[in-house]
Amino acid sequence: MRVLVIEDERGLAAAVARGLGQEGFAVDVVHDGTDGLWNAVNEPYDAIVLDILLPGLSGYEVIRRLRAARVWTPVLMLTAKDGEYDEADALDLGADDYLRKPCSYIVLVAHLRALLRRGAPPRPAVLAAGDLTLDPARRRCERAGQEIPLTAREFALLEFLMRHRDEVVGKTGILTHVWDENFDGDTNIVEVYVGYLRRKIDAPFGRRTIETVRGAGYRLLGTGK
Repeated sequence: MRVLVIEDERGLAAAVARGLGQEGFAVDVVHDGTDGLWNAVNEPYDAIVLDILLPGLSGYEVIRRLRAARVWTPVLMLTAKDGEYDEADALDLGADDYLRKPCSYIVLVAHLRALLRRGAPPRPAVLAAGDLTLDPARRRCERAGQEIPLTAREFALLEFLMRHRDEVVGKTGILTHVWDENFDGDTNIVEVYVGYLRRKIDAPFGRRTIETVRGAGYRLLGTGK
């Protein structure tokens, strides 16, 4: 298995590479984000260990560009930064796992092996249905290149529908995932917010992306028609 380590702390990078080598991994090491991105795009790797605080390009930018280029190599982000928002940002941008430094080497290897077992199925960080795109990391919605402002609830509803595009989803499922399972208000709130979305993402563009399936729920068309 071939692993790319992108880490600017040379001592740590060498130690990780040495340890992984002893575990039977073939390891390449680079020390800045620019070179790391080039290697990750142009060379075949089974997994990538990626620091966040890097010279050249940050780890966030590296993972964003990788996924934009449709490179789905599993990425384990490794950083000294602490905080749940850093972890959320990394995962939203397309990382597969996250460890904070200092971490146990045994744990690092275990996480890498778990990534390798899962493989690299396509999992775009930016959701798309035709010319409608939704970027959860940047909290940005666009249609035909035009940004569409959405409230937090509208964004959450659209994200849920896009993650289940071409599937019929009922009101109960929407309420559970977009509101919460303890929601005890009027279920017609779903219809209200679907209406809000249609007026923003469909009507101005002459589209009908969200279908009402009578007696069953709603379906977002993957073609974005």
